[in-house]
Amino acid sequence: MQNVKTGPVVIVAAIFAPIFLVLSIILFGGGDKAAANVCTPTGGSISVDESKLPKVPIAGYEGEQLKNAALVINAGKALKLSARGQTIGVMTAMGESGLKVLNYGDGPGPDSRGLFQQRDNGAWGSYTDRMDPTISATNFFKALQKVDGWEKLEPTKAANRVQRNEDPYHYQSYWPAAVAVAAALGDVPATDGSWESSCGIPGESGKGDDLPWPNSPIYQPSPLGMYNRECVDFALWRVNQQLGSTSAPYKVVNGTFRPDGVLLGSAVTWKDGWDVKGWPTGKTPRVGAVVWYAPGAGGADATFGHVAVVKAVNGDGSYVEEGYNGNPAPNDHTYYTRTVQNSVPSAFLYMPGSK
Repeated sequence: MQNVKTGPVVIVAAIFAPIFLVLSIILFGGGDKAAANVCTPTGGSISVDESKLPKVPIAGYEGEQLKNAALVINAGKALKLSARGQTIGVMTAMGESGLKVLNYGDGPGPDSRGLFQQRDNGAWGSYTDRMDPTISATNFFKALQKVDGWEKLEPTKAANRVQRNEDPYHYQSYWPAAVAVAAALGDVPATDGSWESSCGIPGESGKGDDLPWPNSPIYQPSPLGMYNRECVDFALWRVNQQLGSTSAPYKVVNGTFRPDGVLLGSAVTWKDGWDVKGWPTGKTPRVGAVVWYAPGAGGADATFGHVAVVKAVNGDGSYVEEGYNGNPAPNDHTYYTRTVQNSVPSAFLYMPGSK
């Protein structure tokens, strides 16, 4: 795990909260815009020289893990898959085994083995095949190619059609790290211009500071019913994006989010708002999830807490957080990113259908 560092002051507020109350929160980690902006490798099929692998970690993966990623990428190359298809293979192996050839399974699949945790059901070859990175990756890619329209599916859903695991969004949080690994090993750039669902927030670009009112006066209501440029304002903007609502009238605003008519309000009440609405929550960071800090958590204000959004998830379990009010004055109402350890927040608030 990375060493934690003291982060900047954060101010959080919502309409009807005391407007001049300054709230502080101590988070952990340093800004990481590069990790936040990865999307998908460019071009056609990529290849990796397995004799020239990096000696330093990439997105938290190193050594034998990077060698296995190279074998997966090259197996896709042999089948003439696109860089996106190859990266889906890397993402799936990350989500199944952490890019390690495991000689054991889990509760739902005690007979699962190898990089892709393939079952002993005859569909994936022999035990030796399943334990061989190249053969197991080849069999995964062949099954992927049989999925109707897989190229147009979100990467996590394409992988799910092959692996048939219960949660179709299980692999979503591994996509940024898979892109970083594939782009670095293949020595190709990453771009956000090729596939709609391959970058940032699912269903919307989410490529940085895209809040539509970044210069609006603070302590005045935004179109979402929050104070302009507060942490809750940006987070609710991301929620609307993921619901396909990117212009007025917005699908959810402060006064209409909860079905019982109670305000979504300041950060402290967001977990309650999710619970009342029946939306899922959990302890695992996923791209697009709202990060919720209860009062006092990680140094959050004892009364109001803080919210942000997961921008990317790293291989070591930490994640890149984005939001507003993560910088000290005079930049306290501007966009920020930073790396945070997974154990710091109180919960992650997911979008409906993501769990």
